[in-house]
Amino acid sequence: MTTRTGSVSRTTRETTITVAVDLDGAGTSDVDTGVPFFDHMLDQLGRHGRLDLTVKADGDLEIDAHHTVEDVGIALGQALAEAWGDRTGVERFGDATVPIDEALTRVAIDLSGRPYLVWNCTVPIEVIGTNFETSLVKHFFEAVVANSRITLHVHNLSGDNTHHTFESVFKAVAVALRRAVAVTGTGTPSTKGVLQ
Repeated sequence: MTTRTGSVSRTTRETTITVAVDLDGAGTSDVDTGVPFFDHMLDQLGRHGRLDLTVKADGDLEIDAHHTVEDVGIALGQALAEAWGDRTGVERFGDATVPIDEALTRVAIDLSGRPYLVWNCTVPIEVIGTNFETSLVKHFFEAVVANSRITLHVHNLSGDNTHHTFESVFKAVAVALRRAVAVTGTGTPSTKGVLQ
């Protein structure tokens, strides 16, 4: 079987990012962005997506986490797109509903080649930890969606604790992604014959 891996290095005046993914990995994560809560969420993505994920980021955190989170999303989206290539044989669609205590999130993914994000997730607080603005989670997924060219629906159904809410989001995305990239056939899963 062909290896399904992708790696991206991205350097700007604001950040230096390296991301590597293996869709057929064992769920091993090696993440260091300098933003502890974000690292924790990315670790959930790797572990529950059962993909090997390496993320190294050096960003202008003295300003805030915005550039780091956005650029990791861009690089991760590009690495995912490289890893699944033309998507031959993949299931294409994946969905998951994941609880974390009182929080519950439903996610659906289509490896359609058409970037689109539907985001229905409200959280009660604006900052987690010392430097993670909660609005950055949506911004991260916008960057992933645009650069991986997927359709992603995220619907948080319940949750009083913001940490739990976002953990259920990342875990649901991970499980839905694992199901979408599973190799279950041989052709292109589209009546058009291509996914673009």
